Amino acid sequence: MAVIDGALIVICGIGCAVGYLLSTAGIVGKADVYAAASVLVAINFVLLTTVQQGYRIKTIIDLPRTFRMTLATWTGLFGALLAIAFTMKVSEDFSRGATISFYLAGLFLLLAWKTAAARWTARALRTGAFANGRAIMIAEFGLATSSNAVEDLGQHGYRLMRVMEVPAKQLASPLLLSSLAPRLEELITYAREHRIEHVFLLINWSRQHAIDSILDALKILPVPVHLVPDSNTARFLRYPLVGTGNTFTAELRRAPLTWRERALKRALDLAGASLALFVFAPVMLVTALLIKLTSPGPVFFRQTRHGFGGRAFRIFKFRTMRVLEDGPTIRQAQKDDPRVTPIGKWLRKTSIDELPQLLNVLKGDMSLVGPRPHAAAHNNEYEQIIGNYAFRHHVKPGITGWAQVNGYRGETNTLDLMQKRVELDLWYINNWKLWLDILIIMRTAFISLGQSKAY
Repeated sequence: MAVIDGALIVICGIGCAVGYLLSTAGIVGKADVYAAASVLVAINFVLLTTVQQGYRIKTIIDLPRTFRMTLATWTGLFGALLAIAFTMKVSEDFSRGATISFYLAGLFLLLAWKTAAARWTARALRTGAFANGRAIMIAEFGLATSSNAVEDLGQHGYRLMRVMEVPAKQLASPLLLSSLAPRLEELITYAREHRIEHVFLLINWSRQHAIDSILDALKILPVPVHLVPDSNTARFLRYPLVGTGNTFTAELRRAPLTWRERALKRALDLAGASLALFVFAPVMLVTALLIKLTSPGPVFFRQTRHGFGGRAFRIFKFRTMRVLEDGPTIRQAQKDDPRVTPIGKWLRKTSIDELPQLLNVLKGDMSLVGPRPHAAAHNNEYEQIIGNYAFRHHVKPGITGWAQVNGYRGETNTLDLMQKRVELDLWYINNWKLWLDILIIMRTAFISLGQSKAY
């Protein structure tokens, strides 16, 4: 994988330089300089990707992560090398057209190659092509079939030569070793004859005596012994492991963002909201005039919502209805709702009615990205019937969010829809990164005009 990355970069660098110079100047000058620069870029890219563990199988098949890593590494590398070239006063040796074409073509080729590699690797994993490590498993009866551990091990480099199942009643017996001795001896002999490289124990973690006893019996084999998490333990180990002194804990729920993360998010909010207000100022002015000319009432609609920590604030929106509901009973907009004004229907369809919330972002009540805030009446209702609903308030609410770009936008007329929206909101909170906000903003820009669920 690393060799192919390097080769693609070198070929692309030289090819772009030759092609651009021939098409513009008719000659190729300083070909050795471009070749050396291409090799330098290739070496640095491969090293940076290696440091980020980008060539591990788990990373290769995770295409979104691979794309993010490739884009960030490729862009950062070009920026750093251009800065170095400028500082050393050698930038005049390189054509700007050739450099830009190298950046764009190289990025395209790398992403295309990594897409193909991810698909091929995933297919190879499914067929067990990488299952070369010979292994045996001692499993509690029933766990080998009910757990996906056997299949997962087969897909990630281990070939299970034999599985020895032990009844739960026998594992619970204090005389386990004596009753299991003949089978263990046979398994040890099998391991020696077939050059077994790994032993896996798939036993309920509460059976400490059984695990210690079997581990003691296997000490004669000079191979590693792995304890596979049972189903109850595995669901907790999916969470990040955090070191607290000499003890490691599974972070089942992360705290609100750290001050550094909040600073980064706030910087993006201020920059993004200021730029958006500048760009959309004409649209907002025309919208305000249309609202005033087509229906009686104020231009803006303000309603109480709950933000970070459950604190109440007043949200700004362009008025799209003939009513201004903000009390204990609020009815969500529905399809063909007679309360929606003619211009309001179009504003809601295009999400232009949300633009005044940029003012909420500048005030600090909201963020560009986060869980969408609901009316106070709905908020109180959902907190009573959805157990983890309140965790949405661990970050500031947003103009757009992870749930919205995944199709959960508009009316939530069933409890299942709201639960799915909450589930996506909590995933966003627990996995927040700056790039995720940028991704959501970009996806929002692409889908806003084509969204059919808002009315």
